[in-house]
Order: sequence, then structure tokens, then C-alpha cells
Amino acid sequence: MEFIFAGTGTSQGVPVIGCECEVCQSKDPYDKRLRTAGVLRSEKTTICFDAGPDFRQQMLREEIKVLDAVVFTHQHKDHTAGLDDVRAYNFRLKRDMPVYGTTAVLEHLKREYYYIFEQSDYPGVPKLDLREIDSASFRIGDLELLPIPLMHGPMPVFGYRIGDFAYITDANYISDASRERLDGVRYLTLNALRKAKHHSHFNLEEAIQLAQEIGAEQTYFLHISHLMGKHADVSKELPSGIQFAYDGLRISW
Repeated sequence: MEFIFAGTGTSQGVPVIGCECEVCQSKDPYDKRLRTAGVLRSEKTTICFDAGPDFRQQMLREEIKVLDAVVFTHQHKDHTAGLDDVRAYNFRLKRDMPVYGTTAVLEHLKREYYYIFEQSDYPGVPKLDLREIDSASFRIGDLELLPIPLMHGPMPVFGYRIGDFAYITDANYISDASRERLDGVRYLTLNALRKAKHHSHFNLEEAIQLAQEIGAEQTYFLHISHLMGKHADVSKELPSGIQFAYDGLRISW
């Protein structure tokens, strides 16, 4: 199994137009982050978590030639704005793209991409196969996904567990019941937006505390704002077993 960090930043990410802060001016490639997304693949199946504005660039950079599904965590624009570009996979693979999300996510996609669902079959329009999910586990190919219900401010969102791996982004609350779904996880991704508190994201202190409570062998922070500080500097503040992810990082198990 392999996971690729296609993006680890936010819409408050790097670079910010006109910003003169040390992070935005940094030459360190670890400080250059596209919007958060990830690709998980087994020997038989490849899925992408979210399809934000940088989706096309991310898939090209990582040379993802086959994509079996897009799985959404929630409906915010920085996680859905690149879905139109699945049309390249429609053309290459000669099939509709399965898209998994909650009722709220799928209704959002129908509004945002209304032209996909109109009656007229305009040539080149992306072809989607919308598949509604709830908190029950479901399968895509040889992968079994267990949703992790979370809260992102007032918005319910999903993380996902697949065997020894769990993917969490855009959250600031996890219930005891959801935390039980993470028991024994070995590899965890978790959002850590910045050092200051935020109304809908874990900040660095909160993310570290939660990561230590969950106790994965290795935790990777993502959805990182330029307000966090430079990768090389803030990495020194992290406990053992926790690190900042960066765009293009690959882990396997």
C-alpha cells in the first residue's frame, strides 16, 4: 500500500500573492504547498481523497495514470473545485468516474457542476457516477474504507480509515465513538493549520495532543497554513513520531 501527499496546504497556503512573510518568500520546496489532497493505492486500486483547485496539477506531477474513484471528505471549495478535470480520466479509461460523498457533498457537487447533470449530453462534459455514503464502511476495488465522522466547525465531515492507515483533514473535533474507529492505527494524517487557535481546524498544539492520544506509530500533519512558520523551523518543535508532511511525500507499508 502507498499513500502520496498530493498537497499539504490550504487556501491560506503558500505562496500567497503579494505576501512578504518569510514562508511565502522561502526557497525551501517544503514550504511550497498546494491544496490538501492525497492518493492512496494498492496493487489493484487507486483512489484520490478530494479534488481541489490543484487537482490537475497534482495528478500530472505524481503521474497518476489510472484513478478508480474520488472520495470526498467534505464540500468546501478548496476540496471540490478541481472535479471537472476528471474528464481526462473519462477519456483515458473510457468510463464514468465513481465519486463518493455524503448527501451534503453530492448535493453541493450537483449545484456547483450543474452542467454535468443537465439533460443535454454536451461532448466533453465530465462523466460522474455519484455514490452516496454514510458512516458505514464501503469498498472500492480491494480497499475497504471506514468513515470517521468529525466536525469542521459546525460542518459534519469525514475522515477515512483503510486498514493501518487513516486520513483526517479539516477538523477540529472528534467524538469518543469516532476515536474508537482509530484504535490501533499505525499511520495517521491529521490537519494542523497554524499555531494560533482556529474556529474550525486543529491548531498545532491541539493536533499534537490528539496525535499523542491516538498513538499511531507515525503521524503526518497536513492542511498547513503559511501562518504555521517555515517547515524547517517548526519541525524542530514536534515530538518523536510526528512530522510535517510535504507535497510529493510518499509513504508505503
